[in-house]
Amino acid sequence: MKLSELSDRAGTPAATIKYYLREGLLAPGHPVTATRSSYDDAHVTRLRTIRTLRHAVGLSVAQVRDVVRLIDAGVDRIEVLKALQAAVQRLDPPQPGRTAAGNRVVAALGWPDVPTGARGALDAHLEAMTELGVAPSAARLEAYARAADEIAIVDIADAVEATDLEDLVVRTAVGMHMNAQLVQRLLALAQASRSIMQYGQAAQGPGLLSRSGDRPRRPAPGE
Repeated sequence: MKLSELSDRAGTPAATIKYYLREGLLAPGHPVTATRSSYDDAHVTRLRTIRTLRHAVGLSVAQVRDVVRLIDAGVDRIEVLKALQAAVQRLDPPQPGRTAAGNRVVAALGWPDVPTGARGALDAHLEAMTELGVAPSAARLEAYARAADEIAIVDIADAVEATDLEDLVVRTAVGMHMNAQLVQRLLALAQASRSIMQYGQAAQGPGLLSRSGDRPRRPAPGE
């Protein structure tokens, strides 16, 4: 297909396609003449992958390039998942567990006790909560972890059904970003609903802090 046809099928402007070609996100077309190339379904699929990573997830061009290079190299799925999680969730390099609370919950859930960026992020958050004097109890942390594990089981089951690395990236990127936001919205709704059930209909409507006179004060510098 011509560039114009590729643009129509992928829903991507021709100028943007040319930019992706220059940046190495999209493989060159098949030469037809000295000035014209032909494109195929693989290009359509790649453009949809790029669009998901760029616009649905918000990755930079450089981050997208790193991901698609892994796809093109045909690396193991676990390597693609690790790289994608690090990019989407902005994780630091893998770290071993360093908090007692984190170690306990990993053991309680039977999760692999291995260094990961996610493990480091959890420990950093637990340390921040402890410093503020609001560390979660062991029971609360385990309850949260078990709920998260159920969500992860659903997400990984969806990833397992991916037909190839391209499909895996799209499914996983959506799961790590859009579905994570969906979980946050559902949690907010659950908390609001439970509040109404606990305290009655008066709990409906805007929260107290949403009133103009009750907005929280911004901390002064140094607070």
